[in-house]
Amino acid sequence: MRLQNHSLPKPELVLEYNDKHVPTDEAHVSEAIFAATDELAGSGKGISNTPLTLIVKKNGVPDLTMIDLPGITRVPVQGQPLDIYDQVVNTIMEYIKPEESIILNVLSAAVDFSTCESIRMSQTVDKTGARTLAVVTKVDMFPDGLCEKVNADDVNIGLGYVCVRNRIGDESYEEAREKEAKLFKTHKLLSNIDKSIVGIPVLAEKLVQLQAASISKILPEIVKKINDKLDSQLSKLEKFPRKLTSSVDVMSAFMDVIGLTRESLCKILLKGEFDKYPDDKQMHCTARLVEMLDLYSNDLRQGSESSAEEKFLMEEIKVLEETKRIGLPNFMPRTVFLTRLHSKVESISSIPIKFIDKV
Repeated sequence: MRLQNHSLPKPELVLEYNDKHVPTDEAHVSEAIFAATDELAGSGKGISNTPLTLIVKKNGVPDLTMIDLPGITRVPVQGQPLDIYDQVVNTIMEYIKPEESIILNVLSAAVDFSTCESIRMSQTVDKTGARTLAVVTKVDMFPDGLCEKVNADDVNIGLGYVCVRNRIGDESYEEAREKEAKLFKTHKLLSNIDKSIVGIPVLAEKLVQLQAASISKILPEIVKKINDKLDSQLSKLEKFPRKLTSSVDVMSAFMDVIGLTRESLCKILLKGEFDKYPDDKQMHCTARLVEMLDLYSNDLRQGSESSAEEKFLMEEIKVLEETKRIGLPNFMPRTVFLTRLHSKVESISSIPIKFIDKV
């Protein structure tokens, strides 16, 4: 809930979720929340960690942002997922872990504070209690011993307690505040509690002050992180190529790219330097080329028209028989040699082209 003090003649309420913006008013805000919950979590008893954001612009409200987290459910009832406890705890921890969050523990005056699981959870992320504030509700129903409990602070609530009276039935907000003020002023037990820690207005003021203090504390660190990120992005931006505004600039940049490409090729193809690619074996080019040349040699031998099953030189002998003439014995005529050479070259002519393409 984002409260914004605004000088509007009439309050403005908008419910936002899943990129939807649903206008509503104080009289119908509950129905709007129920409808949004059914849409997100189903009409059963399941839950969803998709947030509903209620924006309230109203004259007189404190400028304050609060996140109402789900109550802890240990035993799933019918229709609830079996791991509902884990789902709720994970959702709560997601919001209370950040150092900039103020943890507002809502406790019933009827319970023993030391047994509250919400206190235990907040202590796991805020061991000193420096950002934990407790709100004690239902004080009008269970006033006995309350003054002693909030003064003793046995559970180390670092930011202290605020005791409040819940709005009952159809009371307006104004009526509820009047009755609350009267209760803490006239009740024989509750009137003993220090006035600086009672009432909804006191709680609102404390939260505003804590939020302002938290923002002023963490803002320098946030600014530093933003500046560090900005410097990092600017550094990356400076590494980008300069803007090209003319054909001369384009040609110069292109020649630079060609030069860098040639340098890389010389390193990996000729010198065998692959220090930039220690684990990428496809870039260890000298070793891969040797392997390819070995395969190429085998392909040339296998691609020849000669077959190991045929008798040695039989084709040549047949050609010699067909080209008999008067001349020196056992000397192959040049025409025969060229004929056989042409035939053999023809049989392997496609292999070198394929090899070049592969390389």
